[in-house]
Amino acid sequence: MIIDLKNLPSLEHHNFKEGKGVFIAHTYFDGKTKIMLGKLPPGSSIGYHTHTDDSEVIICISGVGNVVLKEGNETLRPGNVHYCPKGESHSLENNGTEDLTVYAIVTR
Repeated sequence: MIIDLKNLPSLEHHNFKEGKGVFIAHTYFDGKTKIMLGKLPPGSSIGYHTHTDDSEVIICISGVGNVVLKEGNETLRPGNVHYCPKGESHSLENNGTEDLTVYAIVTR
């Protein structure tokens, strides 16, 4: 099954998960798995949240971001993959000067 995320409508999520700014995402959701092509403009973030029922994989396409974890911070660069397993918490910030573009997969 091919999912052409770029041709799905994009939605602007303001202060997503109590973050800052806007998260713009093309999203496919089948009731169990959510697949997103997302963009965080400079200064925007996805707020700190816990994956109580699912896990998430974030693949950086372009830009540079900061992943906040309880253990500290990680820098997310193009080609890097961040994994947040079920039960863990994280947030994602664009503290760079260009859009941070990612693929994200959230699955139960």
